[in-house]
Amino acid sequence: MSAASKTTQSVVSPGETAFLIEFSVALHKHAMYPTGHQSLEPAAARVAERAARLLENRPTLAFGVARHQLIIEGIATDPNHPVLRRLAETLHQHHLGAVSILRGVESHEISGALLALAEEVSSGTALGLTPGGRVPEWPHVRLHPLTLDRLELVEEHPSTRHHGDGERVRRRAQLWIGLANAAMARDWVAQSDTAPPDPASVAKAIDHHAGSAAYDQVVIGYLLQIADELKNDTGADQAGLRRRTARLIRALRPETLQRLVEMGGDAEQRKTFVLGMTSGMAVDSVVKVVKAAAAASGQTISHGLLRMLTKLATHVEAGGEQARPIADSALREQIDRLLSGWSLDDPSPGGYTIALQHLATRDGSGTRPVGRSDSGADALRVVEISLEVGGAGPLVERAIDDAIDAGHLRALLALLSSLPPECGDAADILRHKVGGAGALSRLVQRDPLDLETLDALLPSLSIDGYEVLLDALITTGNRATRRKLLERLAPTRLDVAPLVAARLEDQRWYVLRNLLLLMERLRQLPPGFSATRWAQHPDPRVRYQGLALQLTFPDERESGLRAALEDADQRITRLGLRACQDDCPRTLLPLIANVATNPQISDDLRIHAVTLLGRSHERQALGALIRLVHGGTTMLGRPKLGPRSLLLLQALRALREWASDADASQFLALARRSSDPDIRQAAEGVGV
Repeated sequence: MSAASKTTQSVVSPGETAFLIEFSVALHKHAMYPTGHQSLEPAAARVAERAARLLENRPTLAFGVARHQLIIEGIATDPNHPVLRRLAETLHQHHLGAVSILRGVESHEISGALLALAEEVSSGTALGLTPGGRVPEWPHVRLHPLTLDRLELVEEHPSTRHHGDGERVRRRAQLWIGLANAAMARDWVAQSDTAPPDPASVAKAIDHHAGSAAYDQVVIGYLLQIADELKNDTGADQAGLRRRTARLIRALRPETLQRLVEMGGDAEQRKTFVLGMTSGMAVDSVVKVVKAAAAASGQTISHGLLRMLTKLATHVEAGGEQARPIADSALREQIDRLLSGWSLDDPSPGGYTIALQHLATRDGSGTRPVGRSDSGADALRVVEISLEVGGAGPLVERAIDDAIDAGHLRALLALLSSLPPECGDAADILRHKVGGAGALSRLVQRDPLDLETLDALLPSLSIDGYEVLLDALITTGNRATRRKLLERLAPTRLDVAPLVAARLEDQRWYVLRNLLLLMERLRQLPPGFSATRWAQHPDPRVRYQGLALQLTFPDERESGLRAALEDADQRITRLGLRACQDDCPRTLLPLIANVATNPQISDDLRIHAVTLLGRSHERQALGALIRLVHGGTTMLGRPKLGPRSLLLLQALRALREWASDADASQFLALARRSSDPDIRQAAEGVGV
């Protein structure tokens, strides 16, 4: 591809898209199927073949990682593409900044990388957070983490770092490297020893980009995260990141910044971006962003207002020690008030005028005049008034909806707990709205999940509300949220088993596991339901939960126990042994004996199986116990005990149940004559 064509390209090429899709599909298979499955090797080979085609005209194939998108050749993928989004989210969870593949890659290298990436990410297991930076790598496949190892590429004054600030420093490093990745992935991501471009170079890359919506969304996402980081961290050691971002904003052309603010015409996202920038960025950046927002919305800010804002910004940068914090606070406050009454698509002159008047007449005392508040608070006041006067109607319903949308659900619940005497129909409308599926849906979309509000709603949960929570359990990518929802979905009196069963067609292993676990906890089953299909699932994590559910069915319990005891996964074998502890069918004793005598199985499981054999009091268990204690014969042909082990000791204890049997008594007698006190004690039962 020529340099000219690259600068005009606004979407990922078909060949690169096909490669990324093949990579995502192969990764999904490696996460779903156990090691050695027949589908894995062909999947890795197809990825290697796709990569080889792309590498015919380039030495390295590299793609950067954003939260929901990938960046390849400087172009971001579509965040709504489900397959590519899943790949980006998986790599992002591993704290990886990029993946690079070199010419000459072979399928076994691809397979190794896919197996590493397919491991479920839990606390401390992300590949990018591997202790000491020991990220697995192959001759032609590299995984590039975003870690403290590359802080020298980001921090301008490493000596200013303080002990105990590692996590905060790590976060700022990741944000800046991620932004550089998004803007210039092809230029530097594959070269781990090369410093990322300076702010001016990043700005130049954004200026010269064609401006696809996906690309702009990635850049805006990182700028918003940086603004939020700066807003929530007021320490002196964040000056480096603030300076870099200010230099980036200053270097951007006005039309580029306007393009970013527009964000594909989404007014709500534009407003979120501008408000976020005003609270975290350097003041000169704030003024430039506000001017771009006005231009993007077709509005005009008067020269007088701009001069006043610029003057405040000058005081922030060059004013006296006492003036700087006052000017900074005043500037941000007035821009916030200006935007609070100024919809970027449909501006309200009232809020704009109030902001201008306040700027002109403020007496420096720091007091804020009464002005417009956010629409959610206004809606809440409408609801309060309607309850006081007992009024109802479309206006009240809209006000309740607006308050829910604005995140005031907890406040609405508080109103229901202390209703005035004359509330009338308004209380019924409020109760219906708050307990409806719509309110619950908005609640679970917020991160982190508001557990206190959710718990307050659970007693009045309807079947529609349960479906909302069930869908949230399936769709959320947050493991902590899934765990909290599982805890709250099981204790219900609603007939929800059919809703759960209907969602068991999902292909994701963790979704199937969670749904099967939920059915086990519900102790409800739809008519005619059988867990056999999931008890035979190729993924052992799903199979485990399918068997656990199957063991709760009286009619399927014995077949489930048999499958568990015969399973190659020892975690599942443990499930079967544990289930046999209280009630073990005689027909399964041969399988338990196989576990007890199998040297390939861990000793703790074998000891568990020996204990079950001893409790069975069945003659058919005796043979397995004899084999476990038999250590061969002496030179004179007499039997002897096996070498001392925990397994031998447990087998001797179990043999005491057959003390009257000739073979058992022979080995017990040998044990009582042993010089080892533990062996004698196991045979005699003293102190046991």
